[in-house]
Amino acid sequence: LIGRLMFELPEEMGLIAIAVRQTQGKGRGGNVWLSPVGCALSTVHITIPLHSNLGQRIPFIQHLVSLAVVESVRSIQGYEDIDLRVKWPNDIYYSDLMKLGGVLVNSTLIETTFHILIGFGFNVNNSNPTVCINDLIMKFNKKEGTKLKALTADCLIARTVTVLERLIDIFQEKGPNGVLPHYYKYWVHSGKQVHLHNDEGPIAWIVGIDDYGFLQVHEEGKGVVSVHPDGNSFDMLRNLIVPK
Repeated sequence: LIGRLMFELPEEMGLIAIAVRQTQGKGRGGNVWLSPVGCALSTVHITIPLHSNLGQRIPFIQHLVSLAVVESVRSIQGYEDIDLRVKWPNDIYYSDLMKLGGVLVNSTLIETTFHILIGFGFNVNNSNPTVCINDLIMKFNKKEGTKLKALTADCLIARTVTVLERLIDIFQEKGPNGVLPHYYKYWVHSGKQVHLHNDEGPIAWIVGIDDYGFLQVHEEGKGVVSVHPDGNSFDMLRNLIVPK
């Protein structure tokens, strides 16, 4: 529905669709995305001028959305230490242990405007199939003796979109350096070791993200190189990165 409507709207108007559950959820690479009741499920349409900081670095959008989801929780007073994090390129994680959300971005360039469809889903109040945000809050309350309230999907969708709008404005004004320090604060990869090419390939260390949103790694004796996401090629459990 949004895909049909988005070209008919004025450029300054955004559009969002929210689902209580999905029956045909999609992940990256054609993967099925499970969408039980209790998830925050949304598709957002935004427009980005081609000749802008973000328009020249469109892959960064998935990073901004992942950061916005994490921020939607951790920017609430009292919830700053809920261990919600971002995993490059487009996942939301509990610590570095378990995935509880993801982002899928599709873009279409019409003349000098990118029309972006951002799909995001993350577990809020459903303990299956993995873990959810309210589980993390209950665990934190038990450990710290606090009484933080459970959060709702509609609240977190609203907060995510609000934070995303702010992050886009910052990126357009300051470029990658305006958001990367905050992104690194929440990501799971600092100092992680990976193999290149295959499981037996040379060892490299994750450095950060380059100006176009791709991962940078340092291979001993060869310096820093950028690698691109490719389906499931970056698997934290296998520590594998396939550069193109």
